[in-house]
Amino acid sequence: MAFEGLSEKLTAAFKRLRNKGKLTESDVKSAMREVRMALLEADVNYKVAKDFTGKVTERAVGADVMESLTPAQMVIKIVNEELTELMGSQESRINFASKPPTIIMMCGLQGSGKTTHSAKLGKMLKKQGHRPLLAACDVYRPAAIEQLKVVGSQAGVAVFEMGQEDPVNIAKKAVRHAKDYGNDIVILDTAGRLHIDEKLMNELKEIKQEVKPDEILLVVDSMTGQDAVNVAKSFDDLLDITGVILTKLDGDTRGGAALSVKAVTGKPIKFAGIGEKLNDIEVFHPDRMASRILDMGDVLTLIEDAENRLDQKKAEEMAKKFQQNKFDMNDLYEQMQQIKKLGSIKGILSKLPGLGKQIKDMDFDERAMDRVGAMIQSMTKQEREDPKIINPSRKKRIAAGSGMKVEDVNRLMKQFEEMQKFMKSMNSRDKYGRKKRLPGLGGMPINPALLHGQGDSKRKK
Repeated sequence: MAFEGLSEKLTAAFKRLRNKGKLTESDVKSAMREVRMALLEADVNYKVAKDFTGKVTERAVGADVMESLTPAQMVIKIVNEELTELMGSQESRINFASKPPTIIMMCGLQGSGKTTHSAKLGKMLKKQGHRPLLAACDVYRPAAIEQLKVVGSQAGVAVFEMGQEDPVNIAKKAVRHAKDYGNDIVILDTAGRLHIDEKLMNELKEIKQEVKPDEILLVVDSMTGQDAVNVAKSFDDLLDITGVILTKLDGDTRGGAALSVKAVTGKPIKFAGIGEKLNDIEVFHPDRMASRILDMGDVLTLIEDAENRLDQKKAEEMAKKFQQNKFDMNDLYEQMQQIKKLGSIKGILSKLPGLGKQIKDMDFDERAMDRVGAMIQSMTKQEREDPKIINPSRKKRIAAGSGMKVEDVNRLMKQFEEMQKFMKSMNSRDKYGRKKRLPGLGGMPINPALLHGQGDSKRKK
């Protein structure tokens, strides 16, 4: 996961501080040396790392910290605040034009995910009630226009294209089209650059001059670390960008780009790409990212994901079924589909406080739920509604139909029985006659064995 190495090293440095009852100035400076090394190893800009640890040290050796009852906790609090400040203090939203359409110009190097993130941004804005229009201004890369049409269709966002014409003219016509057809946002997908190419960069300047975009968002691959910061500075010097979209923050990025780009360019990170699906984009919250880095979790983002991605009506209907002990295999399948909308299991757990280190080496089989789903779909309607009728011969048929083994079907049946027992116990009343509260997402106590790779036998070959 993102920042995994940095988070681990920072946690180790602060653990040594916690082991000391009272801190000295020497203890703080020693810990800050470790922090600086951790930042440099994460590919953070040298000057940024040096200034950061200097600020933390200056605040941490103050009398109010050294004389406090929990000095180590105070130091961690200061680090959290300075990390947040380093990444932009607070989230930065899109600057909407006072008179529509708002024009957003997307730019970046080739391969950074610019076209996909144009569609992701369009889909996000459409969910917020806007009518975005994607404009295909990349006329150089083979199939770029077709790619934008495909992802635009998947996102449910209209695409404006004029083939291989002049990109400046396409941008102007797209804005005019938006005014005529009531689109309040135009997202210009410009051509990606293999490097800082003077001719193509001048084209961006011309587009900017002609359509006067309200936002110029640079799409940066966070996996490139310090190189991403250098790219951001080059684009900013030429175009005066208004913000950055960091992609691949769900991968094994060291964190250098996220921690350096704001300090070097002065421009905020506005959005983060956190996966391959078109829903996998989120507003960048510096304070929440700082909490993730320090393994304090990010429960707020998890809650927002649940509110935005899960079907609340279905969750309420299912909760009623659970309270009446009427849930069946159909409900189990539906609940797993809901959970998958939140992303990877490891990603979900990483947002919970203190779990970052624990889940680091755990082997989560992200396809485990797919295999369970295949078994449920191989059941007849009657079997899904009343699993008790599934006898040995039916189990053989279900295993064959799903490409699994009979042992896997047996394991699923056992886990389902355990869930039913758990539900029955949760619907019982305590000694005061009150109903026990039902935990879990949407009320469903998903068995961890369904999410973990260990114990599952392999598919039939």
